Amino acid sequence: MCVLKGSFVFTSDLARASIWPLSIDFLALRSYGDGTESSGVVQITSDLSRPIEGKDVIVVEDIVNTGTTMTYLLKNLETRRPRSVRLASLLHKPARTRVPVKIDYLGFTIEDVFVHRLWLDYAERYRNLPYLGVLELGS
Repeated sequence: MCVLKGSFVFTSDLARASIWPLSIDFLALRSYGDGTESSGVVQITSDLSRPIEGKDVIVVEDIVNTGTTMTYLLKNLETRRPRSVRLASLLHKPARTRVPVKIDYLGFTIEDVFVHRLWLDYAERYRNLPYLGVLELGS
């Protein structure tokens, strides 16, 4: 399950590298708005198109910051009675953790900086950059 919009490229990379039969569905969440700080309020802006009851689900996320969004999503998914739910995240920023979340598959742990890359954005921009970078906001 791809968490939009941030993890669509990461999900695509994982799917192409997979040797297992799989299906991909999408769910969109919003907690950032146009800033660099989470509002703390999580909204599902687009839900899954198929039921997950009895299925093994891997949630693919771009970055786990505070844990608030993933805690909300994982609890929501559990009510849908999947066989299992695991979390894969490209990045984790432990300095921001408010709610600990178990990340089953982790790419990288990073410092407390605002990063952007192909799928990570700032106000919906910079998703097309071919590198991982730190966004420095001017004063």
